[in-house]
Amino acid sequence: MITMINQFKRGSLFLLITGLLLTACSGRTQEIASNNGFAVLPVPDPNEAVATFAGGCFWALQESMIQLKGVNIVISGYAGGSTVNPTYDDVLTKNTGHAESVQVYYDPTKISYEQLVRAFFFAHNPTELNRQGPDEGTDYRSIAFYRSPKEFNTIHKVMAEMEAAKYYAGSFVTELEPFSVFYPAESSHQDYYERNLWDPYIRNVSRPKVIHVRKELPQLIKAEYLK
Repeated sequence: MITMINQFKRGSLFLLITGLLLTACSGRTQEIASNNGFAVLPVPDPNEAVATFAGGCFWALQESMIQLKGVNIVISGYAGGSTVNPTYDDVLTKNTGHAESVQVYYDPTKISYEQLVRAFFFAHNPTELNRQGPDEGTDYRSIAFYRSPKEFNTIHKVMAEMEAAKYYAGSFVTELEPFSVFYPAESSHQDYYERNLWDPYIRNVSRPKVIHVRKELPQLIKAEYLK
């Protein structure tokens, strides 16, 4: 991801001018408000719930989650650390404690928290400690943030079931943390996957993760993502 920073900068000027980041490659649109170069967290609608996960590069995780039925908006950002309002460069130093994360706004009448957790575990390898593939460091660690005892128990249940089924060769190293705060990332990182399908990192590292979720949970994937 470090080698892609210059590409982020080239795209950021347009995002700042429009104030909206639009995914246009396939006609799909996810509107994310922008303020001073950073995404703005939306206020959940009365019928929406919110979930937060960290599982490696947020480009792939954001795309993996937005393709799910019942998911309305997914914001890339940072969570799990101590630095207030960190930047991408801050997090790259490995000194903030944050991990690249996503915040998911979803309709619980259309998709359950348990289904989101299961998709999260299919979207990355939860047995890799402080890394995901070529990305190394604590900022790429696996974390499931819970907002209630019920969510905590749900995460444990899904982990236990997948470990018992030996879906992955190793043991899960995913951290379970009570949710505290989520900082949205720069606008240039929002929907990066959808806007940069030509990017070698997206093609070779991110896309296999996204496709894996589709293959494992086809019943949960929005129709436009299966075309």
